[in-house]
Amino acid sequence: QVQLVESGGGLVQAGGSLRLSCAASGRTFSSYGMGWFRQAPGKEREFVAAISWRIGITYYADSVKGRFTISRDNAKNTAYLQMHSLKPEDTAVYYCAARRGGGYSIINDYNYWGQGTQVTVSS
Repeated sequence: QVQLVESGGGLVQAGGSLRLSCAASGRTFSSYGMGWFRQAPGKEREFVAAISWRIGITYYADSVKGRFTISRDNAKNTAYLQMHSLKPEDTAVYYCAARRGGGYSIINDYNYWGQGTQVTVSS
């Protein structure tokens, strides 16, 4: 089993930066692909970014390409989402997730989820 805990969210002005962390427990962390999703009030949870478990191939939603960077440090059992040039529309609860198979952007293919961390971007 893998347990995930997000941290690093907060309030930031437009144009600012935040780095989210996802601390994972479990001896098989390196075997999981990791993803970040977000959900704003009244909206469905949407894919943000993912990184493969093998060679670190990354995937991004069009809305965050060029602004967000996903990474992982298997030695520390931690995944990251570096966010810069933040916009008010980035405001949401951000969730870290882990998966063994399926599509990197498919919510139902993820096996484990963190509790979420709030990111609020003011104008």
